[in-house]
Amino acid sequence: MAVNRTPVLKRCRSLDLDPIYLGIDKKSRRNSNKGRKKMSEYGLQLREKQKAKFIYGVLEKPFRNYYEKAQRKPGQTGENLMIMLETRLDNVIFRLGFARTRKEARQIVDHKHVLVNGKLVNIPSYLISAGDTIEIKEGCKDSQRYKDIMEVTGGRTVPAWLESDQENLKGVVNELPKRDEIDVPVDEVLIVELYSK
Repeated sequence: MAVNRTPVLKRCRSLDLDPIYLGIDKKSRRNSNKGRKKMSEYGLQLREKQKAKFIYGVLEKPFRNYYEKAQRKPGQTGENLMIMLETRLDNVIFRLGFARTRKEARQIVDHKHVLVNGKLVNIPSYLISAGDTIEIKEGCKDSQRYKDIMEVTGGRTVPAWLESDQENLKGVVNELPKRDEIDVPVDEVLIVELYSK
C-alpha cells in the first residue's frame, strides 16, 4: 500500500485545513499565508479533491472509483460522493469514538478488531448500510488500548445518524448521513467540476 510520509501538520497547512478534522488536537504555529498567489480555478478544484482524499485517507484510484459510483447513483454526484466517503467502515469507527484519528481507525479495522453485524470485517473501505451494527471484537474490548482511546474520545460528539454505546464499544447506524450532517470542510461541487472536465 502506498503511504504518504508528509508530516500531517505540514499537509494540513498546505491544504488550508484544521488538523481537528483528522482527530489531531495539535496546531501548527507557522503562518501559512505568507506570499501566497491567487489560486486558479483548477488549483481550487484540485485542492478540494486533495483535501477530501487526505481527510478520508483515500488514494487517487479508489477515490476516482467512488466518484464513478457516485455518478451512477440517483441524486447529486457530489453529495453521493461525500456520503460514500463518510460511510466507509474506518470513518464510522472514528465517528463512533472507537479511535482517536481516522488513521488509527483504519489500523483497528486492518487488525481484525471489528465486527459488522456479528461478522469479522477487516476492509477499511467496506461501505456501511443503514441498520448495521458495528462493534469491537469481544477479545479486544478489555485491552488497555481501548481504555486509553475512550479517555480521549469520551467527550466527542457522535453524529445524529449514528448511535454509540461507548460502554460496550458498540454502535448502530440509524440511517445514512445527509450532506448537511457531514461536518467536513470540502466543497464537493469543485471536485465534480474537476472530474467532469
